[in-house]
Amino acid sequence: MVKIRLQRTGAKNNPHYRVVAADSHSPRDGKFIDILGHYHPAEVKSQTVLDKEKILGWLSKGAQPTGTVLNLIKHEGIWAEYKQSLKK
Repeated sequence: MVKIRLQRTGAKNNPHYRVVAADSHSPRDGKFIDILGHYHPAEVKSQTVLDKEKILGWLSKGAQPTGTVLNLIKHEGIWAEYKQSLKK
């Protein structure tokens, strides 16, 4: 199963995360399939950059987002757009 999840990068006490599509059996910072965006929670305004088309493509293929990634894509409005596309 493919998961959309966070991959940690950055320094100690200064986390940066990539939003990636990865096999659910690969380790957190291990092999991934595609980079879908990035997230910097330590910034003053939590900087989130997501590639909407890539995320919608992976969701339509059956990829499952983790809890934190689901919150991020809901905040960006991508989840509502995905749910709308399912109703059509």
